[in-house]
Amino acid sequence: MSNEAHLIETQLSTREIFDGKILHVKLDTVRLPNGATASREIIRHVGAVCIIPLTADGQVLVERQFRYPMNEVITEIPAGKLDSPDEDPLAAARRELREETGVTADKWTCLGPFYPAAAYSDERIWMYLAEQLHFGQQELDEDEFLGVSTVPLQTLVRQVLAGEIPDAKTQTAVLRVWALRQP
Repeated sequence: MSNEAHLIETQLSTREIFDGKILHVKLDTVRLPNGATASREIIRHVGAVCIIPLTADGQVLVERQFRYPMNEVITEIPAGKLDSPDEDPLAAARRELREETGVTADKWTCLGPFYPAAAYSDERIWMYLAEQLHFGQQELDEDEFLGVSTVPLQTLVRQVLAGEIPDAKTQTAVLRVWALRQP
């Protein structure tokens, strides 16, 4: 990219609005590239991971989980937050896959980061493809309730394109894996 200094905003001050278990809301004052100032409400997030667990015959393990903010059960791929900002995302992906599905994997491919809401949050979700799977027992958290099933990757792609899977991280990871597997 060329010199983009003319696009950069500079933080002048920050004030904590809310400090929760998962989300931390700040109100920042920034200097705009033209010298004026503006307010930015931002959500700070520790980060997360999501995983496409793909079987040898092209099936993806998916979860059905009730999402309180949406008040509905939705289809998602396994995912979870990092335990700390310093946690290795691959280690978190391995942990979340094992806990939520009981699955471990011999082969891991990083699919890169996903920014679910870059306009107001610094959350970064690292996407992974997990292959050469081994099945075991789930280790769900006390407050975690989800159902696990398998769906052919091609079917998931059709469901994403038909608008049947509204979860953004699932859409992105499914389409990225599909594109990577095309000749």
